[in-house]
Amino acid sequence: MKILVVDDEELARTRLERMLKSLSYESITFASSALEAIQKANEELFDLAFLDINMPGSNGLELGYELKYLQADIAVIFQTAYEEHALKAYDIGALAYLVKPYSVDQLSKALERVSKPSMGSKEFRMLAKTGENYLLLKPEEIHYVKADLSEVMLRTAKGFSYYAKKISDLEKLLESYNFVRIHRSYLINIDEIKDITTIEQSKLRFSFRNNSDTIESSKDGAKAFRERFSVS
Repeated sequence: MKILVVDDEELARTRLERMLKSLSYESITFASSALEAIQKANEELFDLAFLDINMPGSNGLELGYELKYLQADIAVIFQTAYEEHALKAYDIGALAYLVKPYSVDQLSKALERVSKPSMGSKEFRMLAKTGENYLLLKPEEIHYVKADLSEVMLRTAKGFSYYAKKISDLEKLLESYNFVRIHRSYLINIDEIKDITTIEQSKLRFSFRNNSDTIESSKDGAKAFRERFSVS
């Protein structure tokens, strides 16, 4: 397991390193600020991040959102001297909230949640970014997905937001939620389709129930859609 520890206090980093190594965790990377943590997250993938909440500049809660946006599968455990941030921490999707000073036994129990996540206990959500804000979206809230370089744009009733995955990855992820690929740049939610019109070169134009946008398929996308749904 590759672990990222983010804390602006050297003594806290050293203490956590000692505790982790006593539990046989050796692959540990350290950062003393949110900025340094983001730089490291852009360079390599981590399985788990320990985040202090009260740090100069961007705090640990804001950093939690950023890391989840960059690496959707990263597990997060918050460690802090204050209890009042727990509700917000779990809203981000934290697996545990450790109040300093915590024991090795408490740390071990928190780590067990990383290795044995409760699959299916929560509904699937996607953490998307719009400006400086974040949206925690259910798949059914998304009208369509548009490719944008190495990311995608998610269209909802609130407008567009960014999600840090390629459209090819989302195609597999959203298949069971009634999304289909109608163009190399578009996935659409078939439950949001209002009208389908045939246009030039036998392509299809889609309009949606909850926004005024229209999207055109590719020729191959139209063919695949017709074959799947028997659209004439």
